[in-house]
Amino acid sequence: MEFGHGGWGRWAWLLSIGFMLGSCQGRSADLSSSSSPVQIFGSLTGEGGDIVKQAIAPFSQTTGIEVIYEGSDAFATVLPIKVEAGNKPDIAIFPQPGLMANLAQEGDLVPLEFLDQGQLAQAYGNDWVKLGTVEGKLYGIWMRADPKSIVWYNPKAFQARGYQIPETWSDLQALTQKIQAAGAVPWCLGMESGDATGWVGTDWVESILLRTAGPQVYDQWVNRQIPFTAPAVKMAFERFGAIARDPRQVVGGTTGVVSIPFGDSPAPLFDNPPGCYLHRQASFIIDFLPNKVNLETDVNVFELPSINPQWGKPLLVGGLVFSLLNDRPEARAMMEYLISAQPHRILAGQNYITPHQGVPLSAYGNPLMRRQAQILRQAESIRFDGSDLMPAQVGTGTFWTGMVDYVGGEDLDTVLQTIDRSWPNP
Repeated sequence: MEFGHGGWGRWAWLLSIGFMLGSCQGRSADLSSSSSPVQIFGSLTGEGGDIVKQAIAPFSQTTGIEVIYEGSDAFATVLPIKVEAGNKPDIAIFPQPGLMANLAQEGDLVPLEFLDQGQLAQAYGNDWVKLGTVEGKLYGIWMRADPKSIVWYNPKAFQARGYQIPETWSDLQALTQKIQAAGAVPWCLGMESGDATGWVGTDWVESILLRTAGPQVYDQWVNRQIPFTAPAVKMAFERFGAIARDPRQVVGGTTGVVSIPFGDSPAPLFDNPPGCYLHRQASFIIDFLPNKVNLETDVNVFELPSINPQWGKPLLVGGLVFSLLNDRPEARAMMEYLISAQPHRILAGQNYITPHQGVPLSAYGNPLMRRQAQILRQAESIRFDGSDLMPAQVGTGTFWTGMVDYVGGEDLDTVLQTIDRSWPNP
């Protein structure tokens, strides 16, 4: 959808007519709020907040409607307080769809039934529409996608050793054995992240589970239809443990896995000689790569290889999703704009990967981001980060701490039972 061709352009036109009528007649129920800015509240601050402002600027320039973006590092805490106090923003940008779903179920979000569903399906595809749907109604439009089933490597280091990109898990194991036989360490893996330490491990387990048991079993697990102690889930933990608990395979051994900050962990890829050769992490790790890294020549990515050919390479993702909290014409117009390709092209130019199909790969600023956008677009199936969908006590609580305990040497059955016991009663 482009400017002036249906979609948000229709709302911009209606609003302009409304403003003219309001100036002549002096009264209108819709126009009573037409001078109010559109308030957007999200978790992005600093440079991230500036990127949001760039993406929404054309809307204000075209419609004359002021848009105010407010970012907060405490988004998940502050937004419910705003809602409870009757001070809802018009639009929220959720980093975790679990909170979006909670507010939708409580009646605090506006269903996006006014959007053209056919255009949405064409722009996003069924997987992304489903990820924004709660109890059969669409509440979320995706702004950014962070592919997580991604392995980062230094192509120069690979070429020097004659290493090939692995297509299967067996190929990956053979590669790690070659690296070890040469006296090197295969994996960079750091889980330290302050109060959030452990989330890196949850991404590993989720990506592995998708490849061993498939998306349906993954969905059952996320929705508590099977427990953490289920054989399929336990097997995913064990595959991760075969890497993370083997001191020969990870930089700094198991102590390093728990203590190395996740943002620092890919740096040894670029040492001379390399301190490691492989690093599995989401697309946003690009912001943490050492300044010396040339994004054109020094780094590349491949998909985490398949394990069970039946399931191929499902893609685990994180992301940011827009939702509507106040049903006002101006806010509706903004939502129409947000499903057009225009803001997503701007985001792509700032190294944000968007699931919007209307954004050409050429919109991305470098080959590395184009490659990841292509992986996203060609994914056989897509599932959102399970820990972000689970109740907070589990997904951002015992699941995180359980990963640390497991890597640290605690018995796996004990870890899984502890996580299961923490799940809140229905």
